[in-house]
Amino acid sequence: MEQNRRKKKLGGYPAVGVVVSVTLALFVVGLFGLLVIYSQQLEKQVRENIRLQVYLKSNLTENQRLQIENKLLSQQFTSKQAAKAVTYVSKEQAAKNFIAETGEDFIKFIGENPLKDAYLVTIDPAYHTKAQLEKIKTDIQKMNGVFQVYYVEGLIESVNDNVVKIGFFLGGLIVVLLVTVVLLINNTLRLALFSQRFLIRSMQLVGATNWFIQRPFIVRAAGYGVLSGLIASLLMWAMSDYARNKIIDLNLLHNEDQFYVLLILLILIGVIVAVISTFFSIRKYLKMSLDQLY
Repeated sequence: MEQNRRKKKLGGYPAVGVVVSVTLALFVVGLFGLLVIYSQQLEKQVRENIRLQVYLKSNLTENQRLQIENKLLSQQFTSKQAAKAVTYVSKEQAAKNFIAETGEDFIKFIGENPLKDAYLVTIDPAYHTKAQLEKIKTDIQKMNGVFQVYYVEGLIESVNDNVVKIGFFLGGLIVVLLVTVVLLINNTLRLALFSQRFLIRSMQLVGATNWFIQRPFIVRAAGYGVLSGLIASLLMWAMSDYARNKIIDLNLLHNEDQFYVLLILLILIGVIVAVISTFFSIRKYLKMSLDQLY
């Protein structure tokens, strides 16, 4: 008898099925959100590695070289977010790097080091267009002491094109995924509330207001949303931690702040969708006639 009373309690519909379904839906959203974060970080790293190579004339004094460095640092196109926007590479260091990469000591063969001192300048992403980079290249080449400016011309166009394509692709997937998740959670809650339709009608018949009937359902739905969001967030955290331990390079793409924002969003999405779906489902049953309830 007591068991039957618990089953008929207002707002008391089965929790396990609802929580599992909502958790799985939120987990899928979390996986996709993590993919978006990683794609943004990858784009950021690619753009940070787009650098102008500014070669200096030979026999410059240390003071002249530093003047060029200060000019480069003061330019608007120089990235302010990069850890080292302007990096100096001496011709001796460049030779060592070349020998280490190729295994060939060209200095012994030639008899001298033909390379030049250079600066690697990280360009702000706002200036990553072909026209802007060409203008920057021309302006730098006019500086006293600069021998030549070089960058990989086709790389910028390729990055920009791919970013636009990926943006459209991810944007479309986000819309489809969110609609699917909302429908899934909504249908899950509707099915769960179906067993409560006669209890809702009984409460109406004894004079209970609509809000009095809706309140316990909404409160429970919010609780299920929080619980589902927390479980999905824990699963996301465990999966991310495991993946980053197995694939070390993922740590380069992992942004801790954005990841925690994603976990909080999962909880909020769970609560908001569960509450809204419950509200409209209960309102539907409140408006049904007795024949429709059957």
